[in-house]
Amino acid sequence: MIDSGSILSCLDGCLPCAVGIGVVSFTLLLIGVLNKIGILYQMTHKVDPTSKKHGGQIVADVLKAHGIKFVFTLPGGHISPILVAAEKLGIRIVDTRHEATAVFAADAVARMSGTVGVAAVTAGPGLTNTVTAVKNAQMAETPVLLMGGAAASLLKGRGALQDIDQMSLFKPLCKFTATITRIRDIAPIVRKALQEAVSGTPGPVFIEFPIDTLYEYSVVSKEMGMSGQGKGLMQKIVNWYLQNYLANLFAGAWEPRETSPLPVNIPMPSNHQVQRSAELISKAKRPLILLGSQSTLPPMPVDELRSALETIGIPCFLGGMARGLLGRKSALQMRQQRRDALKEADVVILAGSVCDFRLGYGRTLSRKSKIISVNRNKDQLYKNSDMFWKPTQAIQADVGSFIQSLLPLLRGYKCDPGWVATLRARDDAKEKKNLEMTSQPTDQHLNPVKLLHVLEDILPDNAILVADGGDFVATAAYILRPRGPLRWLDPGAFGTLGVGGGFALGAKLCRPESEVWIVYGDGSLGYSAAEFDTFTRHKTPVIALIGNDACWMQIAREQLPMLGSDVACRLAFLQFSEYERVARGYGGMGVRMDRSNEAQMKEILEEAQKQSAAGNSYLINCLIGKTSFREGSISV
Repeated sequence: MIDSGSILSCLDGCLPCAVGIGVVSFTLLLIGVLNKIGILYQMTHKVDPTSKKHGGQIVADVLKAHGIKFVFTLPGGHISPILVAAEKLGIRIVDTRHEATAVFAADAVARMSGTVGVAAVTAGPGLTNTVTAVKNAQMAETPVLLMGGAAASLLKGRGALQDIDQMSLFKPLCKFTATITRIRDIAPIVRKALQEAVSGTPGPVFIEFPIDTLYEYSVVSKEMGMSGQGKGLMQKIVNWYLQNYLANLFAGAWEPRETSPLPVNIPMPSNHQVQRSAELISKAKRPLILLGSQSTLPPMPVDELRSALETIGIPCFLGGMARGLLGRKSALQMRQQRRDALKEADVVILAGSVCDFRLGYGRTLSRKSKIISVNRNKDQLYKNSDMFWKPTQAIQADVGSFIQSLLPLLRGYKCDPGWVATLRARDDAKEKKNLEMTSQPTDQHLNPVKLLHVLEDILPDNAILVADGGDFVATAAYILRPRGPLRWLDPGAFGTLGVGGGFALGAKLCRPESEVWIVYGDGSLGYSAAEFDTFTRHKTPVIALIGNDACWMQIAREQLPMLGSDVACRLAFLQFSEYERVARGYGGMGVRMDRSNEAQMKEILEEAQKQSAAGNSYLINCLIGKTSFREGSISV
């Protein structure tokens, strides 16, 4: 951990001060000062050099007190004390094959459970591997606690193994960051981080643990290179320096400290804001609600939110984690022709929805519409309002609580039945047209629209869908219907590939009784195929449906016609990759589906369900062809 040579270099800067008073006098003065500091620390705080306690135990105590059930990790010596201590307290340690997967799994747990998802990874490359996943959590507004190891405090910046400036990486990505410098600070800092993760707009937080803050006194002391009393003058100086450093590090470490959760700050709408919004809605003939992921956040239970929406009776478009909120076939939920509906609506409620690229930066909204924007995040609340739209009413508050607050003020309100009927007729017509595309001929491969419709017909009510891919997954989003709240997981606004393995892992752990499906593109599968090993080891059986067109089709769809080349878009040379063999190699099961067994399409999907129920992860490698389903779509 630390060697005396490093300490000597720390003291080099003190030597010029000795010129005027003499080296010996200065040295004796320095030793005396250090000695008095050490005595002071040990008088005011008990330091027991024989104690077998360590900082990892404090971390585990706080996590346990906050109801944390899982810690996702890829192990490393820097963080081992946290993992061992947490396991002893009954927290399940789930090790993955990539650090990004650990954070994605924590992200999924946070979304589905309403608690903070927790991941712990080792220093340096262990942490840099998580950067994309942490950024995804930031943009998806998911509360995730990332704990990372670090070089010992005295060796930072001196070339220690895996020592980099980690804080500069995570400060722009996280709501809260902190470095532990004294063991007595662990409990208050971890509590503060967990509070910050869920307060206001939820998001990721990061705590850095230098390795000497996690191990017991005797181990840290030994690794520091202290040589007893020492024979030379400089060794005495080094020993005194280290003894006082240790005294500060461990002073008061094991004194009782509070571990329970701190109060959470959640913004709530004012009575005036609710009253003004209710007045706008009560006069509306063609109102519309756009629900985003924030609508599923605590404190409002999703079942109560669903009941409130059904009572109010306004047609809804659902996005992100709100997919499935109203069940599979709600009379109020619209899935198609959203752009047309927005142009005709007289009142639009952006309930956690944001005017970014998903709403044309606000251009899809009509300037004649009254816009009620509700969001916990002030920046998202007004996103692009200086360009293409203006909120009539902007409310920085919890979305679910706002909708619930409208109920008593809208009793007896009914929007125009003709408006609902118009939207429903358009929706049904588009759904019928999509269904007709199941019979559209393709080349020698399967029709992906037909495949997804067959899957839609056999999904059980408890199914959880994880979306990880481009073209195939975008098609699936139009066809597959989540059966209920919190049963659809996609990366969110960042559009990240590679979430599949981690999201499915977290979902299956939270809902072990549910049937978890990952809808993969063949490109995105490559990011987390190795997690089939994790599924096997941790007995978390999932089903992966691969839309294998041997291509980055989302990109080729525009690159080829616009630029005349599919360079870098092909994923196979002479034949389609045999991904089912990869799954089998990692302990799962796999089958190939192509034209030769197309007639058994339903039976193959049902066999996957049976095997999953029996405890086996299953991969279905579906060789798909091209259709005109999403013709003209552009992705950049």
